[in-house]
Amino acid sequence: MTRHSQRFRFPSCLLIGALLCGNAAAEDELAPYKVVRSLQFVQDSVAQGDHSAGEMQRFILETMDERLRAAPVSVFDDPRNVDAALVYAMSGGNPATLEYLVARDIEGNFDSRVIDALRKYFDGQGALVARSLIDMVPEYRDTRIGAYLALVAGNILLGSNVNEALSFFDQARLTAPGTIIEEAALRRSLAISVESNLVPRALAMANRYVRRFLHSPYASQFADLFVQLVVANDGAVTHDDIAATLEMMDAARAREIYLRIARRATLAGRSDLARHAAAEAEARASAAPDDGREVLGSLYGNVAAIPSGDVASAVKAIDDIPDDQLSERDRALRDAARAVAEQIMQTPAVPASHTQVGQGNTVDEQVKDDPVAAPGQTPAGGASDPQADDAYQSFVERGRSQLDAIDALLKQKGMSR
Repeated sequence: MTRHSQRFRFPSCLLIGALLCGNAAAEDELAPYKVVRSLQFVQDSVAQGDHSAGEMQRFILETMDERLRAAPVSVFDDPRNVDAALVYAMSGGNPATLEYLVARDIEGNFDSRVIDALRKYFDGQGALVARSLIDMVPEYRDTRIGAYLALVAGNILLGSNVNEALSFFDQARLTAPGTIIEEAALRRSLAISVESNLVPRALAMANRYVRRFLHSPYASQFADLFVQLVVANDGAVTHDDIAATLEMMDAARAREIYLRIARRATLAGRSDLARHAAAEAEARASAAPDDGREVLGSLYGNVAAIPSGDVASAVKAIDDIPDDQLSERDRALRDAARAVAEQIMQTPAVPASHTQVGQGNTVDEQVKDDPVAAPGQTPAGGASDPQADDAYQSFVERGRSQLDAIDALLKQKGMSR
């Protein structure tokens, strides 16, 4: 854990203990700014991977809500308590409580510009105050609420100005290292970079996230974004780039990411990437827990091999996987792959009249003997047989309908993820 999140570790634990014990004398001494330190400590612990702190977070939010509403107006003559109320609201607290405090603020302790910006943001109308918030962020940069305002500004600008949003996310994470603010800013920076096809920046954000917040409960969102980045930018993101990020993970997590890449690459038709990711996943199977997912590397690798590899061997390999070891979606993928393989291996039935003309002379022989026949053209005496054309067209249409059915099956089973 970073120095920043350790700063209030011991006092925060004492404050949490006082809240849990319900000691009236101790609670009277817990000013809002002290309680918000406990909230920050718990939220940072969650971001660092302490999933058990989630219940404590909810408890502190509820307790702080009650204490803020019960606090005398004079409490907010202390700017630290004003900031505590703002941090509470921007940390998952009840916006109505902030409105209640502002309505009682006859001394003007709360900055009306900040309150108006947050009010619009909480109401989903952040774009209306984007410019004023952008102007305020530098003013509050080195204050207790600076990183929070930068994160809010980045969120507001997500859909309108990518570069400016990224700049605010950078400010948020750099001014609050090791905290839930940095975790959120990194994750959102990665999302913007992936959607905007900013590959080098996305890779840099992914590496930072893995180094700092691998155990965060929000890491599954990171995994989805990383898989999307890799598959959508196959080639621009090299195998070495993937390894550079995943080598910082334990074998089980790295295998899971490689399996996700293999599956998505298979569905996207990125056969080389799918086979590589499947092989990397299988290589880590022995170091990962026996969770029944070891067969997935074989499934995805062999499905990816069907269009360009030894089709018969690939089909046999996927057929050897027991149904009970595959999810419904993966069984649907295997069935679709098997159907494609059957189409690849099937030889179209063409009547003899399509290959022979007249008395034992093949089309090739007649073309060779006819001095006026153009290359690849059947002479007049060897016009194509309508019956043969019908047979060929029937084969094409049968193949097309089979592929359409496969596409429908994949969509029905949610295979596009």
